[in-house]
Amino acid sequence: MTPTPRTFLKRVILRNYKSIGHCDVPLRAQTYLVGANASGKSNFVDALHLVRDALNGSLDNAINERGGLNEVRRRSSGHPTHFGVRLEFELAGGQCGHYAFNIGALKDRGYEVFAEECIVGGIGRGPFYRIERGKLHDCSESSFPAITSDRLALVAASGLAVFRPVFDALSSMGFYNLDPKLMRELQKPQEGRLLKPAGENIASVLGHLERVGSEQTAIIQDYLQTVVPTVQGVQRVQFGPMETLEFRQEMAGANHPWRFLAQNMSDGTLRALGVLVALFQANRDYAPSLVGIEEPETALHPAASSALREALSRASENTQIIVTSHSPDLLDDPNIPADSFLVVASEGGETRIAPLDEASRDVLRRHLFSPGELLRLNQLAPDRQVLAEQQARQTELFGNLAR
Repeated sequence: MTPTPRTFLKRVILRNYKSIGHCDVPLRAQTYLVGANASGKSNFVDALHLVRDALNGSLDNAINERGGLNEVRRRSSGHPTHFGVRLEFELAGGQCGHYAFNIGALKDRGYEVFAEECIVGGIGRGPFYRIERGKLHDCSESSFPAITSDRLALVAASGLAVFRPVFDALSSMGFYNLDPKLMRELQKPQEGRLLKPAGENIASVLGHLERVGSEQTAIIQDYLQTVVPTVQGVQRVQFGPMETLEFRQEMAGANHPWRFLAQNMSDGTLRALGVLVALFQANRDYAPSLVGIEEPETALHPAASSALREALSRASENTQIIVTSHSPDLLDDPNIPADSFLVVASEGGETRIAPLDEASRDVLRRHLFSPGELLRLNQLAPDRQVLAEQQARQTELFGNLAR
């Protein structure tokens, strides 16, 4: 029996985040964000990444790493705006709920969390809290930790057992824009449970998987050989206080594979390995709730697209996957469901995001064209009715919302 794909984030609502004025979209176990360069695909993923960074570090660092509040919030008609995020989720135990916050500027050039809300199971049916400008407004629990208006309260609330699963799931999302240069360099041994965004700890992650995730290691090695047929395997190796990757590569006329360090491998090989490690890093000790990958096809030969597409699909059976892409080759499969796509377009300097329009969906349902063929023809179009509804509705971030 085919496993039921797991979907952690069910719905994402964004307000005034970078180029995104507003969006309200569903996510699937595997979601492809498609659209032209500079349309705003990365900004959608980055909003989720900011949540993860703010929970694992601090809200201040997460905003400053993106250039400060003025670079994060969208300006409307020249005026600064608040930005907000609402994430509707289903936890591993089957509990549904949402987490939302709204952040705005103060007169002294600082910022504060104007409102924050976490509800699991619904008010009256499960734990919840509501915070307004650093003060607890309502809560299901008899006690609540101290909070301040410049931090997300969920970090403090994670000390309460009822909110810990929400914190763990949101903080274990992984987002990747892999950098072969960093993957090529000697790396300091690090905690290897979760691959870092650019792949800068990939040797530690592979070493960790070699110890606790032999099945995942085998899957990674098999797909890597499919994508790069001359590569026979890869492993972590130590050099004094540092570590790197060692590849075994087939060479013409040699009886045994030759060994090459990461510094001698191509960008395409390193990126392919990074994508595969991101997809299959889950193991008995730790598993990301969601993996987002920016343009996984970059630097890969088009012939590798089929194997990469299969790897994405297989990984989505256990971990929710979000992919940004504008590659027709990656999407050249008529069996990719129409519901797997969100189309991203830039209109008047604003990013608009919606599912496929009915005409595109009908073509895919009838297998007249593959998604990749429609992309080549510039015929993967957003549903204009959904965009109009988003514009008219301007969905609120808080409370129980209608679908």
